[in-house]
Amino acid sequence: MTALRISGIVEKTKVEGPGLRYAIWVQGCPIRCEGCFNPHTWEMDGGEIREIDEIVSDIQMVRNASPELEGVTFLGGEPFSQAYELSVLARKVKEMNLSIVTFSGYDYDTIRRSGHRGWQQLLKETDLLIDGPYIQSQHDLSRPWIGSRNQQYRFLTDRYKELEARLPNIANKIEIRLHADGTITANGMAQLEDLELLLGLGYERKEVRE
Repeated sequence: MTALRISGIVEKTKVEGPGLRYAIWVQGCPIRCEGCFNPHTWEMDGGEIREIDEIVSDIQMVRNASPELEGVTFLGGEPFSQAYELSVLARKVKEMNLSIVTFSGYDYDTIRRSGHRGWQQLLKETDLLIDGPYIQSQHDLSRPWIGSRNQQYRFLTDRYKELEARLPNIANKIEIRLHADGTITANGMAQLEDLELLLGLGYERKEVRE
């Protein structure tokens, strides 16, 4: 059976792409951008192994409980390091009429020109690609879901094409969760002062931008 190495999952989030989404952070990143918010996702042998069929069943349960679920977002780590596995998952997700948003630290031209079959398969299944490494000197949160000025939106299907003109009006947000064991987690895009406040509260950051 096909499996993924993941860092974490947030089953319902409104800050990792358009609408309500099921977000999967994969484990492992060869790019390792300076200033990355989640260096704990870099190690290729970290995280946990999850069977794709198990994840699909979980997505279906979330969809049944929340019919407004819009789609699934792949973040990292680096999704293209597990491109084939994610393409298998994406095909199953598309059968539910859910969308796919994929983040990557690789730029679009590098991905598009690659002869890597898995990369092309994941690209084919992706509705919206947000590409490019996080560059600390170009840190900019003025656009939704993006951390630095060099990063770009690639509308690979018509699913979200209408968003292109509205991007300047979509604000970045963060979500904060208090868990039963007393831990605090958050995901989304936050200003530095917000992160410092949360870290002072003992918050463990789960969200990643390359």
